[in-house]
Amino acid sequence: MASVPSLASSVNQRVADALASALPEAGGADPLLRRSDRADFQANGILALAKKAKANPRELATTVVEGIATGELIREIEVSGPGFLNITITDRAIVETLAARAGDDRLGVPLAANPGTTVIDYAQPNVAKEMHVGHLRSAVIGAAMVEILEFTGEKVVRRHHIGDWGTQFGMLIQYLMEHPHELDHKSDEEVSGEEAMSNLNRLYKASRGLFDSDEEFKTRARARVVDLQAGDAETLALWQRFVDESKIYFYSVFNKLDMDIQDQDVVGESGYNDMLVETCKLLEESGVAVRSNGALCVFFDDVKGPDGNPTPLIVQKSDGGFGYAATDLSAIRNRVVDLGATELIYVVDARQSLHFKMVFETARRAGWLGDGVKAVQLAFGTVLGKDGKPFKTREGETVRLVDLLDEAVDRATAVVREKDKERGLLTEQEIVENGLQVGIGAVKYADLSTSAARDYKFDLDQMVSLTGDTSVYLQYAYARIKSILRNAGDRSPVAHPELELAPAERALGLHLDHFGELIDEAAAEHAPHKVAAYLYQLASLFTTFYTECPVVKPEPELVVGENRLFLCDLTARTLSKGMSLLGIRTPEKL
Repeated sequence: MASVPSLASSVNQRVADALASALPEAGGADPLLRRSDRADFQANGILALAKKAKANPRELATTVVEGIATGELIREIEVSGPGFLNITITDRAIVETLAARAGDDRLGVPLAANPGTTVIDYAQPNVAKEMHVGHLRSAVIGAAMVEILEFTGEKVVRRHHIGDWGTQFGMLIQYLMEHPHELDHKSDEEVSGEEAMSNLNRLYKASRGLFDSDEEFKTRARARVVDLQAGDAETLALWQRFVDESKIYFYSVFNKLDMDIQDQDVVGESGYNDMLVETCKLLEESGVAVRSNGALCVFFDDVKGPDGNPTPLIVQKSDGGFGYAATDLSAIRNRVVDLGATELIYVVDARQSLHFKMVFETARRAGWLGDGVKAVQLAFGTVLGKDGKPFKTREGETVRLVDLLDEAVDRATAVVREKDKERGLLTEQEIVENGLQVGIGAVKYADLSTSAARDYKFDLDQMVSLTGDTSVYLQYAYARIKSILRNAGDRSPVAHPELELAPAERALGLHLDHFGELIDEAAAEHAPHKVAAYLYQLASLFTTFYTECPVVKPEPELVVGENRLFLCDLTARTLSKGMSLLGIRTPEKL
C-alpha cells in the first residue's frame, strides 16, 4: 500500500522551499496554492507575506520564481498581477502520478497521520414506533461518515442510540401482560418487518385507547413504569419483547437502505440506566449541577428562555425521574472512558442543537470531555416536500420511510427498464437488481449532495433523472466506462507518460489526482456533500473527455488509445470508491 503525494502537495512544497529561501523569516509559510482557470495552479500567499515583510510583492514573487527549477514537475511558472504565481505542470508528471495511484488499492490515498477513535451516534429509531422520513438523514449521513472516516484509518465505533426507555413502556407492557398473545407471530418462519411493525402499531393503538379511556388501566400502567425502572424481572422480559419485535422491523428498513447495522452497535437509552445515579452524584458533588426546586440542574450564562430567565439543563427531575440529559451525559462518560473515544459525533436534527450545546458544556465542566476529546453535533436540516414545506402525506401525516424507499425503487426500475428498451443489454433480473441500487442510491445521494445543515427538497422525479447532479448520472457514467473497457478488444489500459495530453485529458487527470485531498477535507469537516460534489465534477469532466478524445472509435493510435483507456479505468475506480464511501452501489452494466 503506497501513499502517493498529490501534484498539488509536490508543487506546494517547491514553492514553500523557494519562498523560505527568498524570505527566510517566512519559513514554513503557506503559499496558498489553489486550482486556477489561468494555469493548473495559482499561489496567492506572497502578497500577504510581502506586506508583512514590507517588501514589494511583485519583486518577491520574481525572486521566488527564480528559485524554482522547471523540468520534471513544473513546466512553466510566471508572475501575474500584483504578485500571484501561475504554475503549469508537465504532462509527464500528471500521468506518472496517476500511474502510481492506479498501482495502489487505495488509489494512493494516504492514511491519517494520527488516527484516533471516533464514536458516531446515528440512525436512532424509537422502539415500538414506525420510522419516518425524518429518520432518513441521520441514518444516511451517519453511515457515510463512518465509511469516510474508516477509509482514512480512523477507528470508528458505531452507536445507534435507540429510544427504548421511558414512561410509554408502562402502558405497552401492562397491555401486553393483560393480552399476552398480541405480539405472537403467525408462523414459526422468519417474520417480515411489515408484520412486526403492524403488530406493534396495533398494540400501541389499543393500549393508547385503553390508557386514555380507562382510569384503572392508567393507574396499572403507571405502576408498571415504576416496576420497569426498579428492574422487575417479569416487566423487563416483556419490555425485551418490544425491543426484539422492533429490531425485526428496524433491521428490515436498514436492509432496504442497504445499510449494515450490527446488534452490538445498538445501545439504546436503557444501556446507560446503571450509570444514571452515579452521573447525577458526580455532577452534584463537583458543583457542576445544583438543586433548584428539587430538580438537579446545570445553569448557563448564555442560555435564556423567551422570558429572559436562565434555562437550565435538567439532569434529574424533582420527582426523581431522569431526563434525556442524564442519559446523554452517561453515554459521554461511557464513550470517552470505556471506549477511549477521541471524538464524538452526534448525527442529530438541528432542532436539538441547544440541548447538545448544554450537554457538551456540562460534560466539559465535569471533566468528561477533556482536552484530547472533541464532541460535535453533525446537525442536519429538514426534509421538505416539492412545495418547500416539511414533507407530509396528503392527509398531513409524516411519511413512512418504507413507503418512500419502495416508491424510489419502483421509479428507478421504470427508468432502468425504459433506458434498456433500445439496447436490450439487461436480463429481467438485472433490471430489478439495478432498479434497487439506482433507487436507493438516488435517495441517499439527494440527501448527501446537500450540505447536512441545509434543508432539502425530496423530489423523486429529480432524484431518478439521468441528467443533472444525481446518483443515476454518476452510476451511468461508471457503467459506460465499464462498457468502454469491455469493448476495447485487445487494447489494455496502460499509462504512457511520454505523451502530450489534450486539454480534456489534463483536466480529468488533475481532478483524479485531487481525490485524496478531498477525502481528507470531507473527513476533517464531517462533510460528505464534498465527496458528492467531487464525484459529480469527475463524471462531468469524464463526459467532456469522452466527447473530445476518442477512446475506442474512431480508433486512436495504439499508445494514445491505451493511455485513454488508462484514464477511463482510473476514473471508474475513483467513482466506484467515492460512491461506496457514500453507501451507494455502482452496477457494472446499466
